[in-house]
Amino acid sequence: MSEIAPFSPPCPLHTPVLFLVYKRPDTTRQVFEAIRQAKPPRLYVAADGPKKNVPGEAEKVKQVREIILNGVDWDCEVKTLFREENLGCKYGVSGGIDWFFENEEEGIILEDDTLPSQSFFWFCQELLERYRDDERIFMVSGYNKIGENDIVNDYFFSAIGGIWGWASWRRAWKYYNVDIAQIIDMYGRQFYKLKFLLGKQIYKARIKHVKDLQNGLDTWDFQWSFARHFNSGLSCVPKVSLIENIGWGKDATHTIEKNNFVIAKNIKFPLKKEVVIIPDLNYDKNIHGRKILIKRITNKVKKAIHAITKK
Repeated sequence: MSEIAPFSPPCPLHTPVLFLVYKRPDTTRQVFEAIRQAKPPRLYVAADGPKKNVPGEAEKVKQVREIILNGVDWDCEVKTLFREENLGCKYGVSGGIDWFFENEEEGIILEDDTLPSQSFFWFCQELLERYRDDERIFMVSGYNKIGENDIVNDYFFSAIGGIWGWASWRRAWKYYNVDIAQIIDMYGRQFYKLKFLLGKQIYKARIKHVKDLQNGLDTWDFQWSFARHFNSGLSCVPKVSLIENIGWGKDATHTIEKNNFVIAKNIKFPLKKEVVIIPDLNYDKNIHGRKILIKRITNKVKKAIHAITKK
């Protein structure tokens, strides 16, 4: 992880953190060390259980839990939700977040592959407090999918946002529904509204997500994205990415190919406040345009390799 400069916290961290883990000791250790440096007063750990038919997975799950339980060496209240059986990404993660917001009004959420810079925690804390009662804001994202924006203020608003390191409130999470049947029904009834609000390109991407869910994709995050869209909820996004995804590889659930574009950086305090609360449409459109470009390049490279190997 590369950072601009060392970070000095403006105040103690008083916001709780939810750490979602599973079976990856290496990435868990790195993310936990960042949490350990930040020293949250309350740490919630939700861990999915091992798959019974995967050799060695139970041992990895055990290692992950021990890394955290043996590593808390600061004044911290630790609460755990350790599953005995594997629920999968869809119910394991969403159930962990449900549990978190049953106990907390607001907080920070990290998965075992989302490595934050130290400023991430205080960025989330400040904006959670600032927009606590503003129901237009559903989420504070630590991940900037482009990497860095050339803007005056230290954050902006997005109709999309990212869940690789984020924070939210119970008041927003109450709109979440893991049930895809309701999502499909709502998309059908709000076709024109969503197409107008999100734009044709983003809408097409969301329709693909609906089809993926219908086909049994084991995920929780599309549903959270839909909940925000249906309720016109916005995300706060930092000027620079405060999160780097380190989970790329064979043990990843969805992120198999590495993203070489975004690294985590620190942001300076006090934050320069964004006053105008409207989504940055250029950012939102560029996210999907960037994905399309990367996919096209990747496909061309794969075709070239395939053509060479056939000769």
